[in-house]
Formats: sequence, structure tokens, C-alpha cells
Amino acid sequence: MGVVAKESPCLLEATGIHKSFGALEILKGVDFSIRPGEKVCILGPSGAGKTMLLRCLNLLVEPTKGRLRFRQRVVGDWPRAKPVPTSELCALRTRIGMVFQQFELFPHLTALANVTLGPHHVRGEPLDVCRQRGLHLLRKVGLEAFADAYPRTLSGGQKQRVAIARALAMEPDLILFDEPTSALDAEMVDEVLDLMTSLAEEGTTMVVVTHEISFARRVADRIVVMQGGAVIEEGPSEQLFERPVHARTRELLRNRSYG
Repeated sequence: MGVVAKESPCLLEATGIHKSFGALEILKGVDFSIRPGEKVCILGPSGAGKTMLLRCLNLLVEPTKGRLRFRQRVVGDWPRAKPVPTSELCALRTRIGMVFQQFELFPHLTALANVTLGPHHVRGEPLDVCRQRGLHLLRKVGLEAFADAYPRTLSGGQKQRVAIARALAMEPDLILFDEPTSALDAEMVDEVLDLMTSLAEEGTTMVVVTHEISFARRVADRIVVMQGGAVIEEGPSEQLFERPVHARTRELLRNRSYG
């Protein structure tokens, strides 16, 4: 785990985040923050609102109520009369990468093309520069030999490693991981977790929704536990694993992984 200076300003700060669909309230006033270099793991049962929180943090979904700051600037304050402008959404998402449960690779593009698409088309970088960086990142995730392979020919673990390389290609300030091993066969889980551990050791700022307790204990600086759309407990990793306060937290931590 990296050392995060407590006096450093928050990179991302969400305050009082609510999200409802009609009468169904998914998030119930969540406060969340992360500092540069910090690794935060979010734990909780299915339906706790973990994925929805991640989607609100990079505005794939706009909150119903609350405030979001990025690098000390207010990105959004809800409720609001109009959605956040598309240009501002794109600017935020170039700085906050996301790795999804189901990979979300473009099936008609090769692994390398999936990795280079964002920097070339969103940031307008020259294609040869994007390709060089893409090959470097595929080498970093152990897939340089598969640069010209299409997603349908790759294993689940390989697809997820391409997805991680794609997120890194935008050189983001923060990467959100939404249960990145949940769609993988058991033998493929470790290869993705090992890669994420290496990224954490390099100082990558990350928020990880995960069911992998041993990974969270090994990597996280801080643990956030959610249930029923709210944070029920949070704290430094060592403290939370050794002295959890909430009964639900103790229940979750009894197993190496949970469903």
C-alpha cells in the first residue's frame, strides 16, 4: 500500500449523493472522497449501491441530489434544471477511467485499436503516438502478442487486461474498477488481481468495488462498506479488518470472497 499524505487535497469528493429512479432510492446520501495516490476498496452485498456510486462518480449516471467536486472544482450540484453539458462530461471522463464488469470492449476492433481509440479520437493525439503507447500498455499487461487479436478470440482475463490497458491509455488521474473479476472464471481471477496489485504498488489512484476480501486487505489504504444504498462503516484498511465495528462488516469479512 502506498502512503497518502493526509493533508493533500481531495482529488474527488462526493457529498450527499442520492440516486432515485421514481420511488426506488438506490443511493441514500453517500459521502465519498479519495486523495491522489490513495487506493480505496468498496465492499458490500449485492444491491448495496456500490456500482451506482461508481457510475455517479464519473457521471455515467447523474445523481438525483448531492454535489460532486473534482480537483476542488464543483462538477455538478443536484438537483439541477439541465444535465451536465456533454463537453464537461467528456472532460471529466478523460480524467477518470473506468473498468467494467463485462469488459465493454468494441468487438469489431483489435485489442490495440480498443486501447488507442480514446487517446486518438477523444484527445486528438496522433495515431502513431497512440499506437506506441498502446503497444507499451499491452506489453505492461502481458498481451503485446495479442495486439491484433479481436475480443472474441480472447479469454475473459485477457479481455479484462485489455480493458485495463484501455483505461490507462487516457493517462487518467483516477481509475474506477467495478467488480473487475466478477465475470471471470476462477482460474482467470488471479491474473487480473495481480495486475491491479502492480498498478496499486506503482501509485495508481484507484477505487475498486470488489468481492475479493484478500485483495482488498492486501491493496487498500482505506475500506468503505456499503449496505442498502448507504455507507455503514469506513476506515483505514488495517483498522477495519482488525477491529470492524458494524455486525454486517464482520459478517462480510469472515470469507475470502462473498457473493
